[in-house]
Amino acid sequence: MGSISIRFYAELGDFLPVERRGREFEHVCPGRDSVKDVIEGLGVPHTEVDLVLVNGEPVGFDHHLSEGDRVSVYPVFEALDISAVKSVRSQPLRVVRFAADVHLGRLARYLRLAGFDTLYRNDWDDRELAETAVREHRIILTRDRGLLMRSIVTHGYVVRETLPRAQLVEVLGRFDLWGLLRPFTRCSVCNDCVEPVTKAEIVSELPARTARYYQEFWRCTGCGRLYWRGPHYRSLMKLFSPDAGPSDFRRLSDPRLTELPPGEQRHSDECEYSHGDDTP
Repeated sequence: MGSISIRFYAELGDFLPVERRGREFEHVCPGRDSVKDVIEGLGVPHTEVDLVLVNGEPVGFDHHLSEGDRVSVYPVFEALDISAVKSVRSQPLRVVRFAADVHLGRLARYLRLAGFDTLYRNDWDDRELAETAVREHRIILTRDRGLLMRSIVTHGYVVRETLPRAQLVEVLGRFDLWGLLRPFTRCSVCNDCVEPVTKAEIVSELPARTARYYQEFWRCTGCGRLYWRGPHYRSLMKLFSPDAGPSDFRRLSDPRLTELPPGEQRHSDECEYSHGDDTP
């Protein structure tokens, strides 16, 4: 086909070599490739793209490029209304639900703590994750851009941050979820909802100091774990504030909140959130 001129805007540059960021560059196409093929061939997952202009006109992913075309590729618009032009993105999901890949286990727990339905398994492969997300209308969260390039995937996001708490704030901001937070309404371990339970019903299951100092408890409707508002409840609530920033990620990284080894349980009033498991 020859060459085209192409530019990726804003955060889409994260996926490009440094020398190609923030500028138009020439790209040689071996054939009459589609927009999607070219974009993903350059390393950008199609799920990250909201608008593609070819010679100033909006096109879809299936549009085939011609020699000399000028292509502009834009990320998801948060502040601009582009409803008057042709977005390449799938329609937003009516209910925000996530599926996290095997590298984002602690992010999955934080999202559950924030009240969001988030599937996570540490043993599923990319194909199974993609199929599950599509079947259950979930947004895939991943650090692997290749996963989002699968043709069946319609909704996904490559998480840029590396620290789990920073990842949480990134995802909440990216999907504008701050107003939808329902902290501590889901089990951080199995993802089912929690409901209030009287102390009298579960007092025999509590560590002695916890039974002495705490009066309100919740039980997971799935796995049966018990929860209470321990000493770290306030620090986690600060994490769920839209004012959270990078300093909060470091300040709130309390070693007592790290995951326990498999099979180990901590029964102490220093636990933030558990009987039979611990917070992330």
